[in-house]
Amino acid sequence: MHSIIHKSIEDRDHGFSLIELLVVIITIGILAAVAIPVYLNQRKKGWDAGAKATLRGAATAQETYLAANSSYTTSRANLRGQGFRRTSGVTFTIISTRGAGSPAAGVDSYCLRAVSRSAAVFFFDSANGGLSTSACL
Repeated sequence: MHSIIHKSIEDRDHGFSLIELLVVIITIGILAAVAIPVYLNQRKKGWDAGAKATLRGAATAQETYLAANSSYTTSRANLRGQGFRRTSGVTFTIISTRGAGSPAAGVDSYCLRAVSRSAAVFFFDSANGGLSTSACL
């Protein structure tokens, strides 16, 4: 009797069936289909946060430059001199500085633009509240 049970166990122990393997592969495929878009969305959020951080850093450098020179700058080199560093992968531009109407009044506001690696565009408009996704007025 013992040899019959032992032989029966040996006959059934030949590895996984094709159905079992297909079930595992399909399960892994479903998990990957859920996880990959979530991962890609997190990367996009990270790139966008880098662009926003670039704008905030540039705004701080503009204010520091203003304190030292009584005017805002249109030069990225001047911002770098105030400690500004652009985040890698971000395209940064100083769009404009605006005065109060006459050259004697000086420059009283600025507009900055950053494009993240995800192609999202962000603006920093000092005259209209700071960071936004709409162009400066």
